[in-house]
Amino acid sequence: MSLGSKIAWDDTVLPFQLDRSAVRGRVARLDGVLDQVLAQHNYPPEIEALVAEAALLTALIGQAIKLRWKLSMQIRGDGPARLIATDYYAPGEDGAPALIRAYASFDADRLVQGAEPFGQIGQGYFALLIDQGRDMVPYQGITPLAGGSLSACAETYFAQSEQLPTRFALTFGRTRVPGQAEHWRAGGVMLQLMPEASTPSVTEGGSGDDGLLQADDILEGAEAEDWTRANTLLDTVEDMELIGPSVQPTELLVRLFHEEQPRVFDAQPVQFGCTCSEDRVRQSLSIYSAKDIGHMTTDEGIVTADCQFCGAHYELDPATLGFESEKDPDADA
Repeated sequence: MSLGSKIAWDDTVLPFQLDRSAVRGRVARLDGVLDQVLAQHNYPPEIEALVAEAALLTALIGQAIKLRWKLSMQIRGDGPARLIATDYYAPGEDGAPALIRAYASFDADRLVQGAEPFGQIGQGYFALLIDQGRDMVPYQGITPLAGGSLSACAETYFAQSEQLPTRFALTFGRTRVPGQAEHWRAGGVMLQLMPEASTPSVTEGGSGDDGLLQADDILEGAEAEDWTRANTLLDTVEDMELIGPSVQPTELLVRLFHEEQPRVFDAQPVQFGCTCSEDRVRQSLSIYSAKDIGHMTTDEGIVTADCQFCGAHYELDPATLGFESEKDPDADA
């Protein structure tokens, strides 16, 4: 296999369907995107791992939803890792890349070096917010943190909030390709029972942590058999098959699911990107009074703002900020 054929699948999400059953899925590969996301901050290894897993989940989930604008994922906890936040922006036109950004907020003094990353979050919640754009009411779903990983939390979220059986197999880490510098790579597969499949409505407690629903709680009959069969096949996947780059996603699907008749669709390219701007900063500050803006003003007479996603730094004239602003920000221009 040539190097070019390997690189062609970097930073892509490949949708597929198993024609023998009512199961759809995604195969994701992230490398450059993950390098750029993690390069924005000097994270300790435990936080790097959480951000990498969250970014990979976001790529898989965002591409699986008929999204017109933005999907946001937030994991908040009472442990040293206080917040992991990601955004997935749908492509504006056919063939354009989707954009991903992510960051984490953590308490370095409380972080336990060498400890299992997920345990650094503590007790908290997993949330997805879908924003379909102007004049549309955003949708938000929240479930408690459950399981031993962010992917397990996402599986619980879809079972509990959407009653939609979902499975993730993920791997990520620093790798070195001969002749290249060490860099981050991540790969994963998402399986999901197709929404049009009929699943029973479950209102009672499930078999998961604290009575949360799991996939097995919302399946029965032939659908349960199809789901079990697809998951049993996914259980055989190896980390190097997921992460690549020597195994292409199409080859991986044949290896895993050839008896299930996999059918692939057009791959979606993804790249690191941020939508922050001075106008957005001004808009976020427009709810504050002149007194509030005064408290934000530095000794140098400016208001500063930094984007945690991309590191952009903004310096603004306080007289142009807030709903009591005295000066048009475009006046000097």
